[in-house]
Amino acid sequence: GPRGGFRAWPIRKWDCRRLRRGVWSGVWRGGRSQLLLGGLETSGCTRMQSSQATALLTLCLWALCQPVLGTEGKRKLQIGVKKRVENCPIKSRKGDVLHMHYTGKLEDGTEFDSSIPRDQPFIFSLGTGQVIKGWDQGLLGMCEGEKRKLVIPSELGYGDRGAPPKIPGGATLIFEVELLKIERRPEL
Repeated sequence: GPRGGFRAWPIRKWDCRRLRRGVWSGVWRGGRSQLLLGGLETSGCTRMQSSQATALLTLCLWALCQPVLGTEGKRKLQIGVKKRVENCPIKSRKGDVLHMHYTGKLEDGTEFDSSIPRDQPFIFSLGTGQVIKGWDQGLLGMCEGEKRKLVIPSELGYGDRGAPPKIPGGATLIFEVELLKIERRPEL
């Protein structure tokens, strides 16, 4: 077969257009269609079998765009303040030990965990990797008594693996959180 796994198709239709730098196209070469990548600045007529050329063009553009779409497609952490606090002498920052109440749900409303029925706050050190990234980022600058709603994309939660059996891979997490207490370590 042809080298590189590409099939050269007979060309049936004419397609005249000016090729621009960086454009993929099937072009007429010795009775076969070939795939060319830019650096070309040329005019002329090309002919190609439209359905095959369209499929090939789509596949090539998809492959080229994958790294770009992979980063742009990432959703961002959403932070909503549900209850503000009037008097806020200190705000949470990296290294603080936080005492939190929380309820975690999936997008469909299924609750997967909550500290409230246990009547025991969750205690952890902020910004040290003890919790998911969405918490480390979404709880910064919070006041004691403040309540927030965090919508955490899977990249900042449990990722593609999830946390079976309650949290499937790729799940967006929704947390209602309340900051009960901030313990700040004295600075040296």
